[in-house]
Amino acid sequence: MRRPIFIVFLFLVACLPAGAQPFSPVDSPNPWADDYSGVAAMKFYRQWGTYNVHDPACLVDGDTYYIYSTDAIFRMDSSEVKREGLPFGYVQIRRSKDLVHWEFVGWAFPEIPREAAAWVRDESGGRGASNIWAPYPVKYKDKYRLYYCVSAFGRQTSYIGLAESSSPTGPWELKGRVVKTTTGDVMNAIDPSVVVNPDNGEQWMHYGSYFGGLHAVQLNPATGLTLREGDQGHLIARRFDGKKNNIEAPEIIYNPELKQYFLFVSYDPLMTTYNVRVGRSSSPGGPFLDYSGHDMAEERDDFPLLTYPYQFENHPGWAGTGHCAVFRGVDGQYYMAHQGRLSPYNQLMVLHVRQLWWTADGWPVASPERHAATPPGEVAASALPGEWEVIVLDAPLPDRQLEAGQVVRNEIFLRGNEKITSRRLLLREDGSLDGAWSGRWAFEDHRLSVTTDSLSLSLHVWTGQDWENEKKTLLFSGLNPRGCSVWGKKRK
Repeated sequence: MRRPIFIVFLFLVACLPAGAQPFSPVDSPNPWADDYSGVAAMKFYRQWGTYNVHDPACLVDGDTYYIYSTDAIFRMDSSEVKREGLPFGYVQIRRSKDLVHWEFVGWAFPEIPREAAAWVRDESGGRGASNIWAPYPVKYKDKYRLYYCVSAFGRQTSYIGLAESSSPTGPWELKGRVVKTTTGDVMNAIDPSVVVNPDNGEQWMHYGSYFGGLHAVQLNPATGLTLREGDQGHLIARRFDGKKNNIEAPEIIYNPELKQYFLFVSYDPLMTTYNVRVGRSSSPGGPFLDYSGHDMAEERDDFPLLTYPYQFENHPGWAGTGHCAVFRGVDGQYYMAHQGRLSPYNQLMVLHVRQLWWTADGWPVASPERHAATPPGEVAASALPGEWEVIVLDAPLPDRQLEAGQVVRNEIFLRGNEKITSRRLLLREDGSLDGAWSGRWAFEDHRLSVTTDSLSLSLHVWTGQDWENEKKTLLFSGLNPRGCSVWGKKRK
């Protein structure tokens, strides 16, 4: 069980040498714009970069990052696709050396795998199988494996398949079915993620959605398919009021320093209040425990909460901040990539890549900014006094009548308090706080400590991009005692 009050420690990265003078944000132009409506069409695919990204998964190969994603396109025009002679629906592939500038490589498949399409259409009365969803890459020895999903929206008629290649960009050879489901099964065969047990080489796939929660099944490392033919695995995570509320998009990683497996999951409708939660376990098959020590297989809502729709000043904000990929970069730093939908219309899908840090007692927290190109440095106490923007992602529970755990048709806007907005916080040179919090602050041994009558936090600070204002500035991130992310950036 957790202590009643929990002090969060974040590993600090840097910006100023010891004894430096007070720090003010400096100009730093963004590398690309958020609104890509002018280049969203298929004919501009070579310019997409971070655009039209949905359900990303990342493979780190040597010094190169590869992102694989569902082939979702803003205002996709089927006649244009045919006219341009380009594929649609067959998994987008991008690559980058720096996690900022992305080259669109192309599509993984020339068509939807026929066995998968036939299963889905036969089991759903001819519906579905119009796209490939949620790809997941794995490197095994000298082969690259790509797991993929074919389904019918709002149904359990789903198929997770496997393809292999000698290159991360293909061509891909189909290897068959991993898991398939139909109406009446407990689970739904979408959204795969794979982890390897470093102690014995076991491989586990975590998958599932709204229908029956998330499940884990053991794989045969030699084939990449299930260890036991027809095995659909066991339950690992559910939601409160699971017949209404959505859970999907598991991402499973192992942290060797902490000797823990971390299960990241997404809650809520993908176009609006999509958000990321996390649990952990000493075993790849679970049980996974949340911030309060509860088993994620119980029917509850779990914390920590790492992302949620938010809005800093001078920007329309983001919704749909879910379906994440988590990976360790070539620099040894952990990162989280996910889709974000540009508000207020929530239809433009942009790749977000955030630095990921670990608290002293082993929980991940994400950067408040989606730009992960700033190298570490030192931060001095003299750099902190000034005015900050802070956001506490304390998510309300949406009161909606949802269809298959997703948003009601034609409803794309956030409502009321569903987007978390920022507040100003003043750190005075005398150690006092004003604005969002009233109390005291201190900085020692790489930690910004915040103490109020009801709250105690310790937030390690680093340099990063203030995207909304195109400045280089100081950022912080952490968790409050409830397990909600606390984000901040220095404004002046």
